[in-house]
Amino acid sequence: MSDSIRLASVTLDCPDTKLMATFYAEITGGTITNLDDHWATVICRTGRMDFQRVVGYTPPIWPDPTSSIQLHLEFYVEDRAVAELRVLKAGASKYEFQPNSEQCYVYADPAGHPFCLTTWVDMRPQTSGPAA
Repeated sequence: MSDSIRLASVTLDCPDTKLMATFYAEITGGTITNLDDHWATVICRTGRMDFQRVVGYTPPIWPDPTSSIQLHLEFYVEDRAVAELRVLKAGASKYEFQPNSEQCYVYADPAGHPFCLTTWVDMRPQTSGPAA
């Protein structure tokens, strides 16, 4: 028996699970494996994302320091310009405020969660890592 802890999934609150699953499946090349009005799941090459419907959901406000961001996702990309076209076409919006534009751009998903497309070398997917 091992005492290892591995991240299994990230779950995002949202007002529309179908919209969110469709968006993240499209931008990550993932597959929607569960889809209903209350819960949706996307499996992609680097992990799993779940979406749960919350009645009265309020999106975070970027970059308001008094607003809870709730969650901030980072996606490693090799070409930010190409990836930007993909996420904008899928329904993301790009924030005007970009605090680290040399390495990443900040966007909002359809429910308003901030996420970044980054070329920062430390964010590259790991080909090997600690034993699980």
